[in-house]
Amino acid sequence: MATKKRKVAEAKVDKNKQYTLKEASSLVKEINCTKFDSSVDVHIRLGVDPKKADQAIRGSVTLPHGTGKTKRVLVLCTPDKEAAAKEAGADYVGLDEFITKIEGGWTDVDVIVATPAVMPKIGKLGKILGPRNLMPNPKTGTVTNDVAAAVNDVKGGKISFKVDKAGIIHASIGRVSFGVEKIEQNTLELINAIIKLKPATAKGTYLKGLSMAATMSPGIAIDTKSVQN
Repeated sequence: MATKKRKVAEAKVDKNKQYTLKEASSLVKEINCTKFDSSVDVHIRLGVDPKKADQAIRGSVTLPHGTGKTKRVLVLCTPDKEAAAKEAGADYVGLDEFITKIEGGWTDVDVIVATPAVMPKIGKLGKILGPRNLMPNPKTGTVTNDVAAAVNDVKGGKISFKVDKAGIIHASIGRVSFGVEKIEQNTLELINAIIKLKPATAKGTYLKGLSMAATMSPGIAIDTKSVQN
């Protein structure tokens, strides 16, 4: 059963309309159904075949206005890098004890940064970390010797994204408490980063569909032409 708030929200969204990004960034604030500061998520459908290695789009982008969420960062590294990671503001720093914890099912972090030297030890955690999008990866800047820079990036609004099996990228770009311009600019920054990664082998329309939604609120379809200059 839809709640009264949800019904009011759904009535405000024209299901047959594709909104401009500016309109959607404003509407998503109006139709928030929750009492808390909801996350604003965008869903981007791409004309790619994720089964092909060169079309499995993934990368990272620093949102100009951050995500509105303080991310918990775990740095897996050798002892000589621990001080730098802690100084940069990592929430957890270490190696073997965290590998053991993760093997036991602990994944209470948002981002994991690792140094190249410890990656052989972390490989076995792929089954646990992969599905949660937590596996450190050089493409997203989370496998690096400069752990301090990586932690600063994450805390400063850097997000990672990757296309799922259905060819869709899901990303959180802010909070409903953000101003309309901040929601719009963060979304554009993400889309531009994705456009830059367009593989040469992708045929037809690359940006196929775009929608925005706040937690537990109806989705708003966005006209892809409004985000491509």
